[in-house]
Amino acid sequence: MNEPWLMPEEGDPHLRTWMSFGASQNIWGKKLHDEVRKNLATIAKTIASFEPVHLCVRPHERELAKQFFDDLTNIEFFECALDDLWIRDYGAVYVRAKSGKKAAVDFNFNGWGKKQQHQNDAKVAAMMAEYSGAPLLNTDLCLEGGGIEVDGQGTAIITESCVLNDNRNTDWTKNDCEKELGKLLGLEKIIWLPGVKGADITDGHTDFYARFAKPGVAVAHLDPDTDSPEYELTRRHLEILESATDARGQKLKVVTIQPPLTVRRRFENENFCAGYINFYVCNDAVIAPEFGDKKPDGLAKEKLADLFPDREIVMLNIDGIAAGGGGIHCATQQEP
Repeated sequence: MNEPWLMPEEGDPHLRTWMSFGASQNIWGKKLHDEVRKNLATIAKTIASFEPVHLCVRPHERELAKQFFDDLTNIEFFECALDDLWIRDYGAVYVRAKSGKKAAVDFNFNGWGKKQQHQNDAKVAAMMAEYSGAPLLNTDLCLEGGGIEVDGQGTAIITESCVLNDNRNTDWTKNDCEKELGKLLGLEKIIWLPGVKGADITDGHTDFYARFAKPGVAVAHLDPDTDSPEYELTRRHLEILESATDARGQKLKVVTIQPPLTVRRRFENENFCAGYINFYVCNDAVIAPEFGDKKPDGLAKEKLADLFPDREIVMLNIDGIAAGGGGIHCATQQEP
């Protein structure tokens, strides 16, 4: 009999972090392209001080990528064709069995509903699995890693706007998705948030709205701007989370973090992803964004320190990546 699989919590020990030096100028434009590569290098070097980083690079850009690193300690390049940098979404989602055996799920990345070129990125999950020596678990379900948040004990938070979307999963019911994700990720309970279709390229990924700090404790984005379309949505999400129970039947403790009131003007645009929830938990640290708004930046760091008392909280300027609608979590993928 096959052992059941379980997707570990992000805070469990990592073997390595996967990243992608894959920003394409034809997608980002020259101004952002250069800044994004600097941001990726900053994130990679920061994580590398806590755990190994595997950085996917196009073969012809290997030497170029080296120019962004004065020190490659704990950073290894992995050559492959790439379309863009969002390895959280197109990379393998790793799962484990109780025996310690590891596998990797390929969730059929389709460019967030065929919104962007993705032919190369769609092949990365299989290459990661092969490199890791992990069997590849295939499925007909189409989703992205940024749409899944788990507590490592059978509970997940997932937005309906992504997974229950015809641009990914035509004719899949909520029950169908729950059965398939139960089999692949060991989920016993999914807390469904509505999310929002079409507001961004991802159709409202979970990792912008709500995360687990540990089993039983969630942290949620709460928009204070009454003129923002996110105002009512984030309050609806909070209401759902505060009334939810996890797979063990326990109610969640929910902590909220508000976004900055302002961001630095240089890369500010309508797609700018200004929120602190898109942090990344690596070995012994939490890597989170800062936006130059001192009071909200400071409050966010304090709350993260309270949520993760045994980890160092490192705040980084990632304005280029944020201007493209993403964050640190979107640019990383953990391997247990």
